[in-house]
Amino acid sequence: MERFARLAAELVGVPVALVSLVEPVRQVFPGMVGLADPWAESRQTPLTHSLCQHVVAEEKPLVLTDAREDARTCASLAIPDLGVVGYAGMPLTDGDGHVLGSLCAIDTEPRQWTQQELVLLEDLAAACSAELRLRIVSRQREHAYGVAAASARRYRSALDRSQLLLNAAASLSETTVLAEVRQTVRDLVISDLKPVYVGLVLVENARKGRLRRLVDETGSAPMERAHETYGLDSGWPTARAARENRTITVADEAELRRDYAPEAVEAFNSLGLSSAVCVPLPGTVVPLGTLVLGWDEAHEIDIVEQALLAALAGYTARAVERALFVENRVTAARQMQEAMLTDLPEIEGMELAALYRPAAATDLVGGDWYDAYPLPGADQGGEDSTAPDVMAVSIGDITGHDLRAATLMGQVRSMLRQADLDHPGGGPARAVGAFEHANTRLDIGASGTLVHAHLRPCPAPQEASWELTWTNAGHPPRP
Repeated sequence: MERFARLAAELVGVPVALVSLVEPVRQVFPGMVGLADPWAESRQTPLTHSLCQHVVAEEKPLVLTDAREDARTCASLAIPDLGVVGYAGMPLTDGDGHVLGSLCAIDTEPRQWTQQELVLLEDLAAACSAELRLRIVSRQREHAYGVAAASARRYRSALDRSQLLLNAAASLSETTVLAEVRQTVRDLVISDLKPVYVGLVLVENARKGRLRRLVDETGSAPMERAHETYGLDSGWPTARAARENRTITVADEAELRRDYAPEAVEAFNSLGLSSAVCVPLPGTVVPLGTLVLGWDEAHEIDIVEQALLAALAGYTARAVERALFVENRVTAARQMQEAMLTDLPEIEGMELAALYRPAAATDLVGGDWYDAYPLPGADQGGEDSTAPDVMAVSIGDITGHDLRAATLMGQVRSMLRQADLDHPGGGPARAVGAFEHANTRLDIGASGTLVHAHLRPCPAPQEASWELTWTNAGHPPRP
């Protein structure tokens, strides 16, 4: 409990954090950090000094910028005696959903809580609730069986699994790719729960009722590719878990054959499974999908493991939402970037080709570009010039690997074209100089490198050859 209080204080940057359990006439603090005496020594206060009682009474989070300005709390003695002003409390629940108390962060000054801070507190409260449930279950079993040794083993296991949840909160918060989410969940549960298979199934289209299995690209589970998409109303236990928003267990193959579709049985056997559990990934309105764990032997899911898996599914769901958001944003940025690239013109006597692809396995976009376009010849006197065409070609890179760099790239590309057209016969150096003048005077802020060149067909008797004039603005040489 001390660890949860310390983590809450450190993660959101407050002087006081409490794990508070509310009783009929008092609140007690099994976990606390930053509280002054005499409250720190007694580890309790009467309810006259409790804001957490409102979390329990209302069964929902209580977030206050200034407790002195809220009608529910303005008269509380916690304000003058404990220095409570800014307050954010998240419910702590038992296995039946009853609110036992609050994991709260307290500031001595008015505090505008950010969405990220509230999400962190909510995640910590979920892990703390799981720990409380584990303690409740451990006490009940110790009382029921009276076996101290067995109780100690269960308690150690509970601590290990609580650590798993804390690790999950930290590890999954750093993931931004769906494949990385799956691998992180697998790494987290493999040593403690020892499943032989960990998979993710996502709701691809809730309106059309479609599910998509996240395929392991290593090919270790061919059934994922064979059954990559299927209906939300289909006879799979994973579909049922998402459809009914509840954990579904498969005790053995006989149960699977009795209650589910033949293809589910086929997939189950191809993975060498004897039992499985499918946990819905909670979403804002409907589940995002299903987390599935499978074992090659009988595996009974008790209440402790159910709480653990539910909390883990919550962390996984948030990571999936973040990965989907990043994936959609990157896809949109790439499409925008590609839309700004040139369709190569058709020039008599010249073959043009371009290759543009992302570097390595990155999700970033950037300001790299190429361009090619015809210009009037050097002897031109306007649009009616009969001089041979000049071919302008560019390769460049705007500084940065983000959406701003891609946007600037589109501006630079257009401005360089305009500079070329406005300075006929001036050559590539003059066009680049004119662009840089506009870039500086208009404070566009574009920086980077480029090679800009003009290709001119040579007159007779060298009609089959071209003359190249080029300027290099810091672009690295290539063989």
